[in-house]
Amino acid sequence: MSRKFSDLKAKMSPEARTRAETQTREMMAEMLLSEVRRLLGLTQEELAEKLGIKQPTLSRLESQDDMYVSTLRRLIEALGGRMEIVAHLPNGDIRIEQFHESVKN
Repeated sequence: MSRKFSDLKAKMSPEARTRAETQTREMMAEMLLSEVRRLLGLTQEELAEKLGIKQPTLSRLESQDDMYVSTLRRLIEALGGRMEIVAHLPNGDIRIEQFHESVKN
């Protein structure tokens, strides 16, 4: 017997709901690119097509631990997102604007 998540959520106490939402935010804050793609319901083939590259190339990109900022921005934008780079420093957070794509006319 399957149950709707909304039904289960409605039966949760406010404290349990808050804990679950906090855990969800923490997990989403630390996802691999491949996990983000799957969460959004895209296959490697679909995302590769959006990027104008072949699936094996995307597979290599998703497994890299280092890449150009411009490449990462393209991936994020193809997923429907917007990339920001934030430096978390002892005196506070600073958004780095240097790597934003320039506006094209």
